[in-house]
Amino acid sequence: MEKPKYLTALPIFEELRGERVLLRPYRLDDSDDMYAAIEASRDHLRPWMPWADQSAEQQRDWLVHRIASWLLREDLIVGIWEAATGRSLGGSGLHGINWEIGAFEIGYWLRADAEGKGYMTETVRLLTDYAFDMLDANRVAIRCDAENRRSAAVAARLGFVREGCLRSDTRTADGTLRDTLVFSLIRSDPRWPTH
Repeated sequence: MEKPKYLTALPIFEELRGERVLLRPYRLDDSDDMYAAIEASRDHLRPWMPWADQSAEQQRDWLVHRIASWLLREDLIVGIWEAATGRSLGGSGLHGINWEIGAFEIGYWLRADAEGKGYMTETVRLLTDYAFDMLDANRVAIRCDAENRRSAAVAARLGFVREGCLRSDTRTADGTLRDTLVFSLIRSDPRWPTH
């Protein structure tokens, strides 16, 4: 794909639809649904997501910044919605973008009652395929807390290569140092193993 002179002219999807999930950029009117999903899962999210205890006002401000980042093509954060019902399931997106290299990072979270149902596997596949097929990605990475086994399992299940562990590189809300696992797929890697 030939990149336009200005990134803001780069066409980006309005939505990505899978069999069971719909991914789309956030809108301001998503604020209440997103806050309800977080509120229902605070204890579940708190160990992994530093923003889990944000107030509704802080979360809305975050949302405004994500909308602006989408328009500027700096951060392509999306909401995850259940395709059949429109229920807010969580969030994901392509961030840590390096347009020069064609490198993207996928981050994700799900509300507690949506885990273990394949929503995140489908989400990561959709975003990875989009990055490689439409954005000329050369690399798509996933980083997660080394203790977050469910998050690491998504990367492993989809055939992302574990590159290593960044030791004591993140501090939790209580000040504890944690390790981060790094996984990636590059353009020449096989996609979507069948095991």
